[in-house]
Amino acid sequence: MNAEFMNALNDLEHEKGLKKDILIEAIEMALISAYKRHFGNNQNARVEIDPETGEIKVFAIKQVVEEIEEDGAEITVEEAREINPAYEVGDTLETEVTPSEFGRIAAQTAKQVVVQRLREAERGIIFDQFSEKENEVLTAVVHRIERGNVYVEIGRAEGIIPVGETVYNERYNINERIKVYVLEVKKTNKGPQIIVSRTHPSLIKKLFELEVPEIRQNVVQIKSIAREAGGRTKIAVWSEEKDVDPVGACVGHKGTRIEKVVEELNGEKIDVVPWSSDPIEFIANALRPAKVVMVQINEDEKAAKVIVPDYQLSLAIGKEGQNARLAAKLTGWKIDIKSQTQMEEQVFGEEFANAEIDYESDIAQGFDVVDAINEEEAVEDVEEDLLLDIEDAELDIEDVPQEAEEAPETAPEEEKETEETE
Repeated sequence: MNAEFMNALNDLEHEKGLKKDILIEAIEMALISAYKRHFGNNQNARVEIDPETGEIKVFAIKQVVEEIEEDGAEITVEEAREINPAYEVGDTLETEVTPSEFGRIAAQTAKQVVVQRLREAERGIIFDQFSEKENEVLTAVVHRIERGNVYVEIGRAEGIIPVGETVYNERYNINERIKVYVLEVKKTNKGPQIIVSRTHPSLIKKLFELEVPEIRQNVVQIKSIAREAGGRTKIAVWSEEKDVDPVGACVGHKGTRIEKVVEELNGEKIDVVPWSSDPIEFIANALRPAKVVMVQINEDEKAAKVIVPDYQLSLAIGKEGQNARLAAKLTGWKIDIKSQTQMEEQVFGEEFANAEIDYESDIAQGFDVVDAINEEEAVEDVEEDLLLDIEDAELDIEDVPQEAEEAPETAPEEEKETEETE
């Protein structure tokens, strides 16, 4: 312990933010323990360090009493008055007992205390730094993988992606740079523990904020997100500005903005749909890219029935029901999807549903289903009348050939008579 060591403490105060007074106090407490441990003395003691020179003094503390009951911790009033006549019973007497070889022990102990306090201070700084970044997206470097947990380096700190927060179809390579969402920062005995995620829906939101200026400026708002990590994500966007296309802003020119997000998520598909305060419109939008014919809602049960064209049914439901499931999460409504044929069979019966009538064509031309049926019946009546006329015509035609056939039989006799007359 010397002046150079004290100057080093001054430097630590400026560079690391460790206050010199707190460090000296911690060193003094450590030196008391070292003094008792090395010199086998259990008496009360106090260590004093000169903040300028680094000089160390050890003082034994004794209580002035009439009669000693606890050896080493007490001194009689007579002995105390030999040192200073002013002492009375109940006073505290301090005498210097600094061992001659205590300097080496003190220096080693002080070094250990400083290193420990430095480590604790750095942990505190890291905790304070990252506790402010909860719910943010940070860039991390994959450090190691143990039992499915992925350990990453985030600046000077280490983070962990628990098994439940990793994407099932992602492969993490050592030294690979990835974006992670900070879930929580905890204090532990080994320092701050930073728990991050690759599956959280808010990761999508933060990635879009990085790529879309309109979202950062709050011109476009992300109203809802539904995600099945590694498979597909749906986000609903909205803007108060009528001149702003929220979907187009998120997709970008030729898809440049959304492609960067998809690339960061290793090819995860993302559907961006317009949000609406009207649940019917919102549910129809949420089922994109499928086309919807009709939406019927039950507000009490928060349930909706959706009708789609027959050829759009599989698209609306999605692979293993994914599209319908994400749409339900996005809107918060239970969604029952049926094709037009299924609905017609349910309402009118199977025979009506199988009738060969082009309903869509008729409706497009201004006719409803009833008009189409009436028109078909009218055509059938006209056909019956035409058949009757044709039958009558056929009867008349049959009579004409019979008269024509009789004429040739009489003609030869007339010619014979004429020849005989001549």
